Amino acid sequence: MFDERELLDKTVSKEGELKSFIVDYVGDKLSPENEEVTIEMVIEVLAKDFPELVLVLAEENFFRGYSQGLQDFESSLEVTSELIKEKETKDDQ
Repeated sequence: MFDERELLDKTVSKEGELKSFIVDYVGDKLSPENEEVTIEMVIEVLAKDFPELVLVLAEENFFRGYSQGLQDFESSLEVTSELIKEKETKDDQ
């Protein structure tokens, strides 16, 4: 089962120059008590300081999800149609 909190509460490690910079920046900005920076904190700071980036990511995620939903719906229509045909064939016999 998908647990959004688990992802948001995950502590970010400093792997690479950009991640290190972001973690330090967010840590300096929010000053967490335990000095650990979480994904949720990074998103919060990015949303305030760089909303254009967060908006583009959110839009892309929305459209991909919407597109996948439409594909799933079309697939379910095809499967339903095949099942109906099979049932009709069995009923005719």
